[in-house]
Amino acid sequence: MSLSASAISALSAVLHGRLVQPGDPDYGTARQVYNGMIDRRPRLIVYARDVADVQHTVRLARDHQQLLALRGGGHNGGGLGVCDDGVVLDVSLFKAIKVDPVARTARVGAGCLLREIDAATHAHGLALPMGINGTTGIAGLTLGGGIGYLSRQYGLTIDHLLSADVVLASGEAVTASANEHPDLFWALRGGGGNFGVVTTFEFRLEPVRDVVGGMTIWPIERMADLLRWYRDFIVSAPPDLNGFVHLGKIPPVDPFPAALHGQTVGAVVWCYTGPPEQAGQVFAPIRAFGPPMIDAVQPMPMPMLQGMFDALYPAGLQWYWRGDFFDTLSDEAIARHVKFAAQVPTLHSLMHLYPVLGQVHAVGPGETAFSYRRSQFAQVVAGVSPDPADRDAITRWCKDYGAALHDLSAGGSYINFLMEEGDARVQAAYRGNLDRLTALKRRYDPGNLFRVNQNIVPA
Repeated sequence: MSLSASAISALSAVLHGRLVQPGDPDYGTARQVYNGMIDRRPRLIVYARDVADVQHTVRLARDHQQLLALRGGGHNGGGLGVCDDGVVLDVSLFKAIKVDPVARTARVGAGCLLREIDAATHAHGLALPMGINGTTGIAGLTLGGGIGYLSRQYGLTIDHLLSADVVLASGEAVTASANEHPDLFWALRGGGGNFGVVTTFEFRLEPVRDVVGGMTIWPIERMADLLRWYRDFIVSAPPDLNGFVHLGKIPPVDPFPAALHGQTVGAVVWCYTGPPEQAGQVFAPIRAFGPPMIDAVQPMPMPMLQGMFDALYPAGLQWYWRGDFFDTLSDEAIARHVKFAAQVPTLHSLMHLYPVLGQVHAVGPGETAFSYRRSQFAQVVAGVSPDPADRDAITRWCKDYGAALHDLSAGGSYINFLMEEGDARVQAAYRGNLDRLTALKRRYDPGNLFRVNQNIVPA
């Protein structure tokens, strides 16, 4: 069905937020998302201001059979926060954050970015385990699982979710928790945006204010040695130490020496949350592996570490992603990493290897929708450039790199690392949890209204 002017006018009459349509002065900006490679033109963009606005928009899309995209931070690699011709429901105005320092909890609006949550919790000496970029939106990150700096110490973001306020496909507003709608609560923890529009999250927080963190960097010639050493070290490292592998080029910015700008390197980005006076002892075996060409590990506030990459990766760059989980990092996998490390196409392109260890393994694969609880690593390859002319080169490197490692993987990807790669890839992301998810999808969204995502098709 086409969306008539009268239907849009009726929505506008009850809306507390605002509408943006083609022809409006800010339409070009309003349809943009973080990935500059995405160029889609929705029929209507709704900036919801409250739950009623979300309900009205969901009912409009359902009743008029409109394609509906949900957008929080807009950070999704595949650009799934926007669609062609349909309706974009934007919750970026849901910015309220309420921290209870005594109970160590926070209620967080679905439009918040990680850096905004960090700022609110840090003031109380608390932190929520999240991702690695302050510009990421909390909604998409949480619903996919939430791998980040504190995962090894404290688990995933979904392991800290206490409740979520959700608008269902019916337009009904409910709260999902361990006691209310527990099946929905299970599905939200890893099932993506398939089950409704979350407007508010309630999280349990951890006592983290300052950390010892930063990068240790080695020349690319040591990449194979680095990966072999890392895979053995990180599995048995102290529980309050996390570190992920970073492959990329040294950017031409301070504090990196000019002579090293543009060099391809292997690095580990560390986060230590233990007693500062023990940091020297904890980092001694890391420095013994080296010596690194750059050792930038130092005490810092947690928000500083969380935002370390933000300035280097502003919104609007061209992005292409590939991801997989790995149960182990074999010698053959390392050899293939080394091959593609020599071919990094642009200054911003990268490979990250995140440990999925420690407290992530304390939760069973079936206890939440996030199924890869027994893997050791989550890998993402990202071809990135500010120049649209590099689109083919970064896409080809990323696809080839991902394909070269896939047959050695655990079979599926973290859904937050998926582009639009088809049903088989979505099914592989959920493995043994898929049947339960498809049954719950039929219960909560039988018409598959929420399908502009890594879609779970109703049973």
